[in-house]
Amino acid sequence: MNKSKTIFCDLDGTLVKHCNPVEIQNPNLNLEVLKGTHEKLRDWDNKGYTIIITTGRKESARPATVKQLQRAGILYDALIMGFGGGKRYLINDWKLNSTEDYAIAINLKRNTGIKNLEI
Repeated sequence: MNKSKTIFCDLDGTLVKHCNPVEIQNPNLNLEVLKGTHEKLRDWDNKGYTIIITTGRKESARPATVKQLQRAGILYDALIMGFGGGKRYLINDWKLNSTEDYAIAINLKRNTGIKNLEI
């Protein structure tokens, strides 16, 4: 399948309600999925988009995070951890013979979710 778009999407505060950093190590933590998240991820998946979840959670929290995501029913293709809390930059090149931007950034207010995003 041709995956025409790749979406890098933050986890806490974007797909699920931002929670206490101490709690994220608990594999039994039930994530509070923000309204519209399941529908939007399913829509992107049906369109063949690659969904990469990014998070500032430490790599040591991977086993707990994977269990939490499975229990929450969150679709994704890859999980990249350890981003920390600083600014994030996406750097990309243009395709040959094109001036169209292939790197786009969208910032959302914390805990508002992705339900209204059009990509």
